[in-house]
Amino acid sequence: MRYIIPVCLIALVLSGCAQKIDYGQNVVFVAAVGDGTIGSGTQYDPYRSLETAISEAPDGSYIQLAPGVYSAEPEDYVEAECGNCEQHLTDVYATAGFHIEGKRLTIIGTSRDSCILETNAGYGVLFEQSYGSKIANVTITSGVRDADGNATDAAIVVKYSRVTVEDCLIANNTFRDTSVVVGIGGVFGRESSTLIIHRNEIRNNGWDGIALYRGATAMITDNIIDTGRGAGIGITWDSQAQVHRNKVSNYWKGIGTFGNSRAVVQNNVAFDNLGWGVILTGSSFMEVRNNTISRNGNCGLACWSEEARGVAINNIITDNGWREEWVCPCVGVQMWGKLRNFPVSYNNVWNNKAGNYKDMPEWTGKYGNVSVDPMFLDSLDFHITDDSPLWNIGDPYYTDPDGTRSTMGAYGGQGDIEWRIGDF
Repeated sequence: MRYIIPVCLIALVLSGCAQKIDYGQNVVFVAAVGDGTIGSGTQYDPYRSLETAISEAPDGSYIQLAPGVYSAEPEDYVEAECGNCEQHLTDVYATAGFHIEGKRLTIIGTSRDSCILETNAGYGVLFEQSYGSKIANVTITSGVRDADGNATDAAIVVKYSRVTVEDCLIANNTFRDTSVVVGIGGVFGRESSTLIIHRNEIRNNGWDGIALYRGATAMITDNIIDTGRGAGIGITWDSQAQVHRNKVSNYWKGIGTFGNSRAVVQNNVAFDNLGWGVILTGSSFMEVRNNTISRNGNCGLACWSEEARGVAINNIITDNGWREEWVCPCVGVQMWGKLRNFPVSYNNVWNNKAGNYKDMPEWTGKYGNVSVDPMFLDSLDFHITDDSPLWNIGDPYYTDPDGTRSTMGAYGGQGDIEWRIGDF
């Protein structure tokens, strides 16, 4: 279904939302009117096509979208670098929907419910050599999986760029030929890009929710990542990330670091995933602090390599192991690494089907670890009740925002301030 908006209403709609824009900057207006004209990009004669706006907008422009459905005409896209191949210099054949290349643009919708971007492509919104761009307040949907299995298909793909993705709904990018195992992900950062991925909903897509490859760096905060194949958040190769206050659920797997990547994973909730909740492997580093890891199908937290390093502090790891073993044992914590490289302290590990710890000593009662019912508020709200035994028994090195000793779980410790002000 397409939104047809009378031209007389376009200026009114855009002027109502334009107060958010600094008119000292270049502003380009777009409306999906469908009247057969091109437009000039002004407030009273907006471009009718987002592709036209992207092509014609000067570097540094704001592109303001009126409510409507913007359907891309995909273009063939051939790249000489593969984001996730053993040989980086591998030709990949893909398609691109909305392609921002060689300039900085800010694409803003009036609201994500009313501004719909149908990409019809494997690389839905592709940023390439684009430093300082932003996309916000839109829905990105209707991706089509490329036939080349090496293509890193996603609703948003960022290469050699610096991009902010904020307040978007990235959903229902699921169409694929079943001969290709991989699907279409949510947001993928590649080749030394820097991303801020904040306060988005990433739902019902065909592959990883968020993935980083090849030296990408990201701040991943306050997102809901729900229902998909692959991993909710995957930090791979030599990428780096701060992963804070996200909810990851109903994926094959939760949050993981691979290769020689590095990540701080703090104040997240990883629950109801089919396999593991949180893992680190390869020679990666992960600080796992103040997370709640609950009701995942196999293991809660796992260290899968003797070369992996990090620390696990102040986490709640409970009720994992409800399905037959698939990718790891049905336990709370599995340790294929070395405890001296990945110490486990001040965690609550409780009621995991095949035991709380595997391939390591029983750690309950040692180094601040406990095993008690956390007393969550309910099955979907992982705050702990006022009479939970986990208040203020975390690592004394850390404090809660009120200055008291840290509390275990996703809503305790120094990183939970955003939860408290109501983002989720």
